[in-house]
Formats: sequence, structure tokens, C-alpha cells
Amino acid sequence: MRAATIRCPVAPDQPFGRENHGAECVGRWARERSMALQNRVTPLGEIVVDPARGDFMGNRGILHDGMRRLGVSRWKHKAWIVCTLAFKSRKREIMAPGRYTELFFLDEATALAAGHRPCWECRRAAALAYRSAFAEGNGLENAPSSHEIDDLLHASRIVTGTRHQRRAERVGGELPDGVFVIVEERAWVVLNNRLLRWTPAGYDAMREMPDGPVTVATPLPSAAAIAAGYRPALHASAAALAGG
Repeated sequence: MRAATIRCPVAPDQPFGRENHGAECVGRWARERSMALQNRVTPLGEIVVDPARGDFMGNRGILHDGMRRLGVSRWKHKAWIVCTLAFKSRKREIMAPGRYTELFFLDEATALAAGHRPCWECRRAAALAYRSAFAEGNGLENAPSSHEIDDLLHASRIVTGTRHQRRAERVGGELPDGVFVIVEERAWVVLNNRLLRWTPAGYDAMREMPDGPVTVATPLPSAAAIAAGYRPALHASAAALAGG
């Protein structure tokens, strides 16, 4: 794949370089490079700007341009994966031209809620456990391929023809730990039949599970995998807040 050309921020039809616009071009480039990047993913499927990094990263393909700004697309393929922050001493420049867009998540439960699944390369043990629980939880006779998982997830995480997260209603008391719900327009993760409020930096409040139905953000196939025994990693603030 050819690397994307970095365009001049002053005259986008020209390549970046001092010979084009001198200090104005270089100055704007430096300012934009120093800005916080839009690469943090929330449990509600939004990609936002926030300085907190999180415990996991992942990708959905190349979503940014030569100036490290997101375009209209929020995915380029169906293989939305969640990865470790470090793997085999590999080094990456964040949002390098022509390379996939690095996305960051507070924890794995956040990534699953946003529609991602464990990566087969850097998180093979987790991917195997997820696939086994995915098959059991979703009533599949055989272990599904990655493509089959991706197809099922994509149909469950996005409202057809939009970029909006698909959600469902379920009885709160029946949801397993690690599933995200939406209460009062905020994202909360289930833990010990209580709810912990999500923020980009960690969980900061706890409340009782509401009676009756709640809105589930986690795609139902992943919620079924969690119910069948898959245990998504939670940020350390969850245990600290819950007292265990």
C-alpha cells in the first residue's frame, strides 16, 4: 500500500514543504501535530479527543489523513480488533500516513462495547477464549471463523446505513459483569449487579442496577459471549471503586 502524501495545510492541493509556504505552512503543521488526537473510543462507539490513554488499543483500518485528522469513515473493514499496548517490541508512529489508525480504550470491556473483538496475533489466548464463549453463547455448533464473528458483530453493532451504535433492551439484573448499559445518557459497566460509571480516565461512581429493562450498549453477540464465560479485562479503577 502506498503511503499517503502529507498535504500542505495552507494549500491542500500541494504537498507539504517549506518551499511551498515557508513558516506559515510549517507553523500550522506543528500546531496541528501538537494537538490531542481524536483516537479515544467510548463504550457508546464514539471516537473522541481525550488525553487519557487507556489499557488497550485497536484498529478498524485507516481513518485519518496526512495531518492525523479523522475523515468521515469510522471503519474501513469489519475486523475491529482490540490489542495490547505493546507487542514484540514493535514501535509505531501514531497515525502515520498510510498506516492504520491506532484507537485507544480504557479497558477491554470498553472495546467490546464499542464492537471490537480480541486480536488473534497479539492476544491469541484471549481470542481463543472469546471464540469459544462466542460459539457457546450464541448457540453455534462449530467454532466460528474470524470472518463469521466479524459479520455477526457488525450486524449487531451498527444501525444499517448509519454510523450509529445499535442497542438493545434487556433486564438489568440478568446481565453479566463486563457488559455496558446506558443510564441517564451515560455509559455504565455491570459489576456484581451494580453499575460503575465510565469516564475516559477510569470509573468514578457506583450505583444500584435499575429495576426492569435497561439499554445495552455492548453488541448482543459479545454480551452472550460474556454470559457464557468470557471475562473482559476491566480497568483497575473498577476494582478500587467496587472495593475488591
